[in-house]
Amino acid sequence: MSTANRTSDPAISFEADATLVVELIQDLQNEQTALVSADLDIIEQMVDRRVELLQALGEAANKRYSALAAAGFEASENGMSKWLELRSSPLLDDAWIDFQKKLAQAKELNRLNGVLINKHFQRNQEKLDVLQGKSANNNQLYGKNGQAHGGNSSRASFSV
Repeated sequence: MSTANRTSDPAISFEADATLVVELIQDLQNEQTALVSADLDIIEQMVDRRVELLQALGEAANKRYSALAAAGFEASENGMSKWLELRSSPLLDDAWIDFQKKLAQAKELNRLNGVLINKHFQRNQEKLDVLQGKSANNNQLYGKNGQAHGGNSSRASFSV
């Protein structure tokens, strides 16, 4: 099979990937909203959908990689870029660039959501520490002399 024939292979596509990434972005934005409002019920409901989306994205990428390999290209993003170079279609090139930007957007949303999840975790850990009687540096009270002392002190040692 010649290179000209290989580059016109209609099985090589990233349309399914692009559609799924748009869905993933929407899902990540919804998760971010739920994280900001601390709506744990919504977040729990989203977990199964996220797993399905990520599995579907993986399957779409694997199909694309298989089609690339069958057409004689590297089964990777580099292979996809080389396939696109040989196609030399501004419409396809723009679609690929848009897809890559959406992937970057999804990665950034995921990173931000991870930061929000970490903040919730830290806040919950601090509350658990207080409930368990563990001393926290930021739980300090001040006596009549203005000196700081731990908030977990007994009532007898607290002076006003």
